[in-house]
Amino acid sequence: MNEAASRVTLPVDAERIAAILPHRYPFLLVDRVVELVPDQRITAIKNVTLNEPFFQGHFPGHPVMPGVLIVEALAQASGLLIGLSHPQSGDDGAMYYLAKVDNARFLRPVVPGDQLRLEVQLKRLIRGMGLFTARAVVDGRDAATCDLMCAERGA
Repeated sequence: MNEAASRVTLPVDAERIAAILPHRYPFLLVDRVVELVPDQRITAIKNVTLNEPFFQGHFPGHPVMPGVLIVEALAQASGLLIGLSHPQSGDDGAMYYLAKVDNARFLRPVVPGDQLRLEVQLKRLIRGMGLFTARAVVDGRDAATCDLMCAERGA
């Protein structure tokens, strides 16, 4: 762990998240980081509201957050784990792209009013490839779990 990573002040707010991740509304799916152990694990929050644009079509009269967006939120939390653990000096243009999703399981619907707790653990970081175990939790119960691989791409 480097010295800059050890000085991360929690919670990490939306402004700092936007400075690390390239995503923007409506695709920025992490609202806050509440726990961080650099190079090991992160816990982030996504507040799910009825105002989310995907609820217009998924599903009218019975809004459910799409599972692929839950996985995307977990992937964004993975990016925050790397970004907060290894703050960049200047804009080197490097980004992590979601490269693989394994063992995805969707265990309960996520609906407006839920707060997704995004828990991600780094398994390995080798030659620009990160392997993560991730789970999304609502009210103490798993909503989704998966293994993720993210690959670094330079500018």
